[in-house]
Amino acid sequence: MKESLLDIVCCPVDKADLELEGAEHEDGEIVAGELVCVECGETYPVEDGIPNLLPPDMREEA
Repeated sequence: MKESLLDIVCCPVDKADLELEGAEHEDGEIVAGELVCVECGETYPVEDGIPNLLPPDMREEA
């Protein structure tokens, strides 16, 4: 995931901004970490460079 995407992604629950925590970088890209909503506090994992932005209830079903 390119760090520039942080400017355009938002929380799917309340559309608030997301902050990156615990990031691991490789070749200038984010490969792991968590995106945390600044409003509701929900977390979204970044695994293998792919952010999982499914709402929490849908993430558990998948």
